[in-house]
Amino acid sequence: MIRHVRHAAAFLGLLLFALLVNATRVQVVNSSSYNGNPANRRAVLTRYTQPRGEIYAGTTRLTGNRRTGGPLRWARTYTSGPLYAPVTGYASQTYGTTLLENAGDAVLSGTDPRLARVPLWNAIAREQNPGGRVYSTILPAAQKAAFDGLDGRKGAVAALEPATGKILALVSSPSYDPGGFAATGTAATADWTRLTADPAQPMLNRAIRQTYPPGSTFKVVTAAAALDADTVGDVDAPTRSPDPYTLPGTSTRLGNEASGCANATLAYAFQVSCNTVFAKLGVDVGLNAMVRTARAFGFDDPGLHIPSGVSESVFDTSMNGAQLALSSIGQYDTRATPLQMAMVAAAVADDGELMTPYVLARQTDSRGRTLTATSPRALGQAMDPSTAVQLQRMMSDVVTKGTGSNAAIPGVDVGGKTGTAQHGVGNSGTPYAWFIAWARPNDAPVAPVAVAVVVEDAAADRSDISGGGDAAPIAQAVMRAVLGG
Repeated sequence: MIRHVRHAAAFLGLLLFALLVNATRVQVVNSSSYNGNPANRRAVLTRYTQPRGEIYAGTTRLTGNRRTGGPLRWARTYTSGPLYAPVTGYASQTYGTTLLENAGDAVLSGTDPRLARVPLWNAIAREQNPGGRVYSTILPAAQKAAFDGLDGRKGAVAALEPATGKILALVSSPSYDPGGFAATGTAATADWTRLTADPAQPMLNRAIRQTYPPGSTFKVVTAAAALDADTVGDVDAPTRSPDPYTLPGTSTRLGNEASGCANATLAYAFQVSCNTVFAKLGVDVGLNAMVRTARAFGFDDPGLHIPSGVSESVFDTSMNGAQLALSSIGQYDTRATPLQMAMVAAAVADDGELMTPYVLARQTDSRGRTLTATSPRALGQAMDPSTAVQLQRMMSDVVTKGTGSNAAIPGVDVGGKTGTAQHGVGNSGTPYAWFIAWARPNDAPVAPVAVAVVVEDAAADRSDISGGGDAAPIAQAVMRAVLGG
């Protein structure tokens, strides 16, 4: 009898051991696969049992939370949704996360293990931590100046701190309120459907995800290439450029809207934006050197992240002479995001050094303890420092003597470049108005801001839209905001 009891006890012990092994397999070994299974609603329900952490611009809180009354208890709200949507992105119970909401999701949702006071216990008990905080680099005054300047027109603004790469403003217009589809239900679905079907594309982040022909603003890159390659040795010497200029290998003649472009100096050609001078310069510099300089400014880089991905700005690497001439004045297939053109202005302002742009400054836990912080990082040297100094002078002349007078600020050295980008078959499309600039107070050693503005205005007459007229006043307002007045 005792032998049977021992056998039964041993068998039950074996069953208990097998049960423990299986429980370990389910709860430890296979836990990640169960947690990631779309059919598992537990993780989703747990995620929304508490308010999401907040996103800030300085001390300004950009986000909030509201009770839903449903099983997903908390949904995201936005204090100034359309104003900051290109920065925050959205956090939706149905459609996921984007931009800073996505980059900081683990911290904001409370799932990042670094938020736990006792990490080992947290892993065992699977307790949820309070959501942390994400701090952006955005300067609220600059963001508002850019948003108000666009005033609902299609376009975008990007502003940087040249010495660090901090993004001070990132605006896309028209915009949208991310809170409209943050929760679940028919209202959220209807809002999402309306926004995604809108032909104006309010959810397109034009500042970092849309590329445009940069037009004459690209002449900054061409001038840098010509000076670095010693194709031009003296910016005040005649360039021996005809007006009109016949594109290589064709009978097509390129002209100018400005006068005095025949054999103009580089300084004068830059000031009044002579197409003929810069088209010829690009050809004289040569394809390889033009590609090298464009890439030094950040073109042809598919890996730029801020930390969200930025669309690649493009300068073709295989072109004939005529195509190179047009590309050198920002036409043909040359394309750039507004952020990329802000980087071009920033590199000039920072004596040729180009810093990596970023918008996520730091992440903290709910008590303010820093988890991560972004340090400024150089992307490279876009041009020789002496070239940058000459470009600073020429960009200043654009504002004091040329087409960029609407960007002038009393007591401040402002350098700029206007651009009106033609596009479409036979240039039939409405042109885009560009302005890129930097501003440095007269008593300051460095420029604290560089900016790029692009304005699309399908309702405007072609003769009424220009970088100096449409985009420069917006750039001036943003620079004033950064400078504190």
